[in-house]
Amino acid sequence: MSDSTRAILHEAMEQQTISVAKAGIICSLNARTSILAAANPIQSRYNPQMSVVENMNLPPTLLSRFDLIYLMLDQPNPTSDRRLAKHLVALYGKEPPKQAETILSLQQFAEYVSYARHECRPTLTNDAVTGLIDGYVGMRKMSSNKNTISATPRQLESIIRLAEAHAKMRLSSTVESMDVDEAMKLLRVATQSAATDPRTGRIDMDLINTGRSASSRVRTQQLVGQLKELLSARLASGSVSFQNLQEMVAEQDKDVTQQDLQAALRQLADDDVIATTGHGHHMTIARARA
Repeated sequence: MSDSTRAILHEAMEQQTISVAKAGIICSLNARTSILAAANPIQSRYNPQMSVVENMNLPPTLLSRFDLIYLMLDQPNPTSDRRLAKHLVALYGKEPPKQAETILSLQQFAEYVSYARHECRPTLTNDAVTGLIDGYVGMRKMSSNKNTISATPRQLESIIRLAEAHAKMRLSSTVESMDVDEAMKLLRVATQSAATDPRTGRIDMDLINTGRSASSRVRTQQLVGQLKELLSARLASGSVSFQNLQEMVAEQDKDVTQQDLQAALRQLADDDVIATTGHGHHMTIARARA
């Protein structure tokens, strides 16, 4: 995704506006619509050892705007694989597969959606308000420690929107507790698939909101302290390359990844402890000048 496309999406989802500049006319239009997006992993295959943000390479400020995020993984399954293969082969055979009977015609479905959007303005009932509060508090309690956040007010707003949408589907004028329950189910399934820390297996909304989990932040802080001890004596006589530093760290902890080491070095550079030149494996680390 290009930077310009990313900026347009961010404006539409954050400010609900679209800026248009054409033929000397500059205007800002309201964007009242829902966004359904699909993305492929950056390496053409999903890496379960990485977070959703790392796999899709989208900024957390944009990814966290989506109410629901589902992972559609291509996992081998003999039953589903055989059903899919039969369907695809039948498309090229003499007898094409039978089409399912339509319950509603396209025109009827369009009229139903249009009526629900323009005529239904459901309001929250007392039972729905109680269910929303209890559900949000319950999701907050799912965090096992104070550093992990399993739900934020943005998720509460998502539940409200989903509950209202479910009430509109029923052409109801009120949001009932059943609508809240269905919204909670949708969000729980999406959260379990998209906001689970691959290292700990726990739900952490910081993965989507900030791009880093609580365990990653703790691990970076520990690595920063370890690097200060390693570099204090090494940098006194000169500089050190990134590859040599990576080998030194691996001798003490083999679980430290390249991303962890780079994050720790960035924090040391921001604190003016070290100065870096170059990028990636060609990086050189030296002591920061006062």
